[in-house]
Amino acid sequence: MAGTPSKKRKHPGPKKQPARGNPQKVHQSGDPRAIAPATTADWIAAARLRTLPLAITPILIGTGAALLVTDELHWVIALFCLIVSVSLQIGVNYANDYSDGIRGTDDHRVGPARLTASRKVKPRAVLTVALVFFAISAVAGLAISIRTQQWWFLAVGAVCILAAWFYTGGKRPYGYYGLGEVFVFVFFGLVATLGTTWVQAFSLPQEAWFGAVAAGLLACAVLLANNLRDIDQDRASGKRTLTVLIGRTATRWLFTIFVLLAFAIAAFLALVYPIAWLTLLVLLAALPAILIVWTYRDPRELVVALGLTSLTSVAYGAILAWAFVGSPL
Repeated sequence: MAGTPSKKRKHPGPKKQPARGNPQKVHQSGDPRAIAPATTADWIAAARLRTLPLAITPILIGTGAALLVTDELHWVIALFCLIVSVSLQIGVNYANDYSDGIRGTDDHRVGPARLTASRKVKPRAVLTVALVFFAISAVAGLAISIRTQQWWFLAVGAVCILAAWFYTGGKRPYGYYGLGEVFVFVFFGLVATLGTTWVQAFSLPQEAWFGAVAAGLLACAVLLANNLRDIDQDRASGKRTLTVLIGRTATRWLFTIFVLLAFAIAAFLALVYPIAWLTLLVLLAALPAILIVWTYRDPRELVVALGLTSLTSVAYGAILAWAFVGSPL
């Protein structure tokens, strides 16, 4: 009818596609021209130095356990084990920066900003750096295999690199399904410690097993502190870490149990290796971390807990290695 205003149909616009987690589809927002380029400090920060002690701890414990079997310190092999472990840890950190960044998981981080999510560098550049560190780890592992003639060690190294990549990489990263702690315990606890002992002593004494479990527990505790800090952002982005699955309270209990159980292992070993009692001094760093995890109000406080737990790990490993070598039997 004349005079009746016609209703305008609103165009529905393009449908918003759900996040698929496909590493090939880079998630970006804002005007990249307004972003300052990354500095050297940004690249160093992206290596996540707070996590590097976790790569050192198993080498210390594994080398100490090896010296229980052989009187000779194979320092060259130990050094290359350290290169493998540290390079793999840095590679994991850059790979996580790349994979989480392109998915948009890191867009609203509580902790330090990541390179990919901040758009300070191209994602491919971050991926390239990750692959370089994986390559360094592989070359060092090859050198160990040549020196020891343990060629099966190459297969172990390949599995480690694949596990590092698929933690947050690929279409179905297992770190997004509550399995991150399993990876950390197995590879930065058992594999790193026992592998270090084996290539130096060709034997696995029970002390190496106890130390490997302790190193894995402390590494898992660091990951729990990290994921507790990011629980809200991870839940919103669809990243189902163990912390997202079990909640804050259960994560606090698990963190506490992991840390204290590592010290219980040291106390048990101290019955034979008295110097191991000195690991109790490291509780001066561990107990404040536990307190922060239980009482924090701002998630940023958990960055301190993460750092304290990481330092606890390396100090624990150094004292336990000393106990194996220096305690009178």
